[in-house]
Amino acid sequence: MSRPAHAVRLPRLVLPLLLLLGLAVWRPALALDAQQALGLSRGSTSARLDALHQALRKPDARLAGFLGALLDNRVQLDGDKVEVQQGAQWVDADSGKAVTPSADAQPVVNNNYLRKQLLAARAALQLFSPHRAERLQAVQRLEGDPESLDAGLVGQALKQETDPGIRERLRLLAAAARLRAGDAAQRLAAAGELAASNYPAVRSLLLSRLQRDGDTWVEPDAAVRQRIQASLDAIDSRLAWGERVGMLFSGISLGSILLLAALGLAVTYGLMGVINMAQGEFIMLGAYSTYVVQSLFQAYLPAWQNYALVVAVPCSFLVAGGIGVVAERVVIRRLYGRPLETLLATWGISLLLIQGVRSLFGPQNVQVDNPPWMSGGLHLMANLILPYNRMVILGFTACVLLGMALLIGRTRLGLFVRAVTQNRPMAACVGVRTARVDWLAFGLGTGIAGLAGCALSQVGNVSPEMGTQYIVDCFMVVVLGGVGQLSGTVVAALGLGVVNTLLEGVAGAVLAKIAVLGVIILFIQKRPQGLFALKGRSVEG
Repeated sequence: MSRPAHAVRLPRLVLPLLLLLGLAVWRPALALDAQQALGLSRGSTSARLDALHQALRKPDARLAGFLGALLDNRVQLDGDKVEVQQGAQWVDADSGKAVTPSADAQPVVNNNYLRKQLLAARAALQLFSPHRAERLQAVQRLEGDPESLDAGLVGQALKQETDPGIRERLRLLAAAARLRAGDAAQRLAAAGELAASNYPAVRSLLLSRLQRDGDTWVEPDAAVRQRIQASLDAIDSRLAWGERVGMLFSGISLGSILLLAALGLAVTYGLMGVINMAQGEFIMLGAYSTYVVQSLFQAYLPAWQNYALVVAVPCSFLVAGGIGVVAERVVIRRLYGRPLETLLATWGISLLLIQGVRSLFGPQNVQVDNPPWMSGGLHLMANLILPYNRMVILGFTACVLLGMALLIGRTRLGLFVRAVTQNRPMAACVGVRTARVDWLAFGLGTGIAGLAGCALSQVGNVSPEMGTQYIVDCFMVVVLGGVGQLSGTVVAALGLGVVNTLLEGVAGAVLAKIAVLGVIILFIQKRPQGLFALKGRSVEG
């Protein structure tokens, strides 16, 4: 059966027509109207800014690409032509066709002020992106520099935005743009709206309107100035809360690190009375174990390197704990009951460990990278960002503390440790093998120090001397909390972390350390047993 003639000819006619139509409307991605490109590239700063504002009234993808080329210094003037560099060749900004620049071509130079405006304009163009993440990123950039806002562009974006969170932030940006309007009523309304903003850049913008320019105010209307001051008071109140919460979080974070570092020392010092001056070096061993595990994953398992830290946790415990057991069996067990000798011996062990690490890894710092899931932070307020690595360390400390509490309170080993801590001769009389408890407990204490090093590697550089800065703080935590008391160690570590952070903001780091040490000395004079004393029975003859 034959088909009608038009059924065959129609596709043959439609396809060429569609191709011709596509060629008529297609233009290269970087092609831009010749007059727009010339206005953005040539003339004084004010003339180029006028051309930028004119172009932003009808923004499109080509304008964003051209602004990016200007910011990357890939634009030059060749007479009345504007040329853009694409890879190794130059193309005409109007037609998008490849050209050969003449010897008279001159690069387009942007001063700092113009570059700032171009950056703000490119960020503003992202407000029309179909992707929410890009629009949110654009809003965040503009919030950091509200003085460069284009009111018309922000207004257009506000009309099109559907996401409630971004829309609210755009509303505040639009108000910031209206703060420079010619109508006093608009400025008054904008100043009232900006009271809901939490961003320091908006606060700076409001402050700039309250400045004097010679004998006149930047904001000429008294009612608007009064409203601006009221908005500033409201913003300052919220920002102050952000600073307080941030300082408290920093103190708790520092306290969690001190707790991890001192937890192992609380076991060894409380159980055996050993003043372990090498505790900081066991922290260092845990950090270097983490570095080695990360390096092995990068070399042999690159697809799994984001999970190297998970493997490094047990490795750091085993390495530090194993070396601690060797040190206890070889040296420390021969010096029980002689505090001065154990202090000198463990100090010698610390020097050996530092020199051994220097010989293996060199004296330079090594960097342990945060995995992607620990990078960035939780943005709670404009001036309050909680880093993910610190939050993970807080959770990790809580898990280690819970494990220690269960081990000491619910296991047979924990029962023996508590018995030896309270009365070693009596524990030996009832059959407890105190020597075995000693090396197990010492290995546990040094292993926890290794876990502390694993955590510390995520917040700073790793070096052979990194443990020395924590040893004094560790002893202060143990002595203040009470020897052999887990709850006292927790309270002392968190308390010292918060107090240190508060005092550093007032008196500086050095004076804060001195003040804390003086307070602890006075406290121990009044209460030698620390915050929490061991409970026991006294037998009177």
